[in-house]
Amino acid sequence: MKFLPFVLLFSACCTVGSAQTDESTAVINVIKQLFDGMRANDSVRIKAISHPEAQLRTTTVDREGKPRMVSESFSRFISSVGKPSPKMLDERIWSYDVRIDQNLAAVWTEYTFYVGDQMSHCGVNAFQLMKTTEGWKIIGITDTRRKDNCITTAPDSQKEIVEVIDAWHLAAAKADEDQFFGAMSADGVFLGTDASERWQREAMRKDMQKAFDKESAWDFKAKNRSIAVSPDGRYAWWDELLDTWMGVCRGSGVLERSGVEWKIKQYNLALMVPNDKIKKVMKLIK
Repeated sequence: MKFLPFVLLFSACCTVGSAQTDESTAVINVIKQLFDGMRANDSVRIKAISHPEAQLRTTTVDREGKPRMVSESFSRFISSVGKPSPKMLDERIWSYDVRIDQNLAAVWTEYTFYVGDQMSHCGVNAFQLMKTTEGWKIIGITDTRRKDNCITTAPDSQKEIVEVIDAWHLAAAKADEDQFFGAMSADGVFLGTDASERWQREAMRKDMQKAFDKESAWDFKAKNRSIAVSPDGRYAWWDELLDTWMGVCRGSGVLERSGVEWKIKQYNLALMVPNDKIKKVMKLIK
């Protein structure tokens, strides 16, 4: 009987998690319906998932580098989309980052916009939706627009991450300083095997200058790598075993995707000690 509260709590947590997933799916389906309606020039379909007071805005930078915002009536947008177009308006969404609290949802999506087969621009959409008695409705969209660093094919995160990590290890083996530190984010952290070795990127670059002045800084061979990617496709974490001059080590790290690039945010290098030798190692450390 004393385990009942735990069971009830566990059940409640699972129920909440399931409900949150269902709501996220419902929100994403509304956004998909918007862009399906655009492709089909179906204004009725778009109006069905739009709130009467919805607003549409674009934030941009003018030729002089000054920030500005352009607003458009959502009803006007719906009318323009409903008109037949010689070329399909195709907004391709690459990721969904959904946040929900009660009847408010905020969704960040990366997109690339095509007119027919020609890429026009890309950027991000910041959606706001409200859950009404009729379901989720779009109450506002603010987007950015640019023509550089655009995604043109659906990301293959696993393949991209493998390439980034392999190239990073190879850069150390070839003492390619720019490639190695360029693969890390500006605030990236490297944790070494010694307790004192916690470097941010530029501090590590300075401390490791002598190593990178050689033909090879170090040459670690990775194996048994495992990679996981967050549902929104923005973050990934991995662990791997490494053959090194110290013996077998384990490396683990976190990456963040910005546009089309993955950057290493943190890497942790740890020396593996077999269980049957741990007491001997402890004596050496003491």
